[in-house]
Amino acid sequence: METIRLIEAVLEIAFDRESTDQKSYEHEYATLSESDDDAIGQWLRTAKARGEVGDTDPVVLHLMMELYRKIDRLENLLLENAPKRESLGYKSSIESIGIEHFKLNEPILSEGERYYGRIELPVHPKRETALYFEAVDSCLAKIVRIHPRDEDEWARYMRSRERIMIRHLKGRE
Repeated sequence: METIRLIEAVLEIAFDRESTDQKSYEHEYATLSESDDDAIGQWLRTAKARGEVGDTDPVVLHLMMELYRKIDRLENLLLENAPKRESLGYKSSIESIGIEHFKLNEPILSEGERYYGRIELPVHPKRETALYFEAVDSCLAKIVRIHPRDEDEWARYMRSRERIMIRHLKGRE
């Protein structure tokens, strides 16, 4: 059996069995991946293609885009145009994560069952990440499908948690 390395990380997950509503979950999964396809993202791609942002500081540009997106989300919330998320039957806490795995605090998974879930990653900007996973046992899950960009954010978050743990352990010595 492969060795699974997990790092302590506290995250919340909402999930349900994939078989509960495959079509709706697949639609939501696709929708969550299109966060860069909003109006400001399209405008930026066009401006970059025309060479209009060559002298702009990329960090400032990124922050401005995220501010625009945040204001857009607030406006949609106030106007009750916020995107609807699928209702998922289970909520739990994740106690540790690995590159392809995570472990729940409580034994609520059915071994071998596939699930669809959403996790809000505490990165900048905060991201709601959709993923499919399979239960290895009642607590341990293996990620079987995640968007490439979300996979990069997941790995980055895991590495940052690992660095924090290493610094903490060094501080004890």
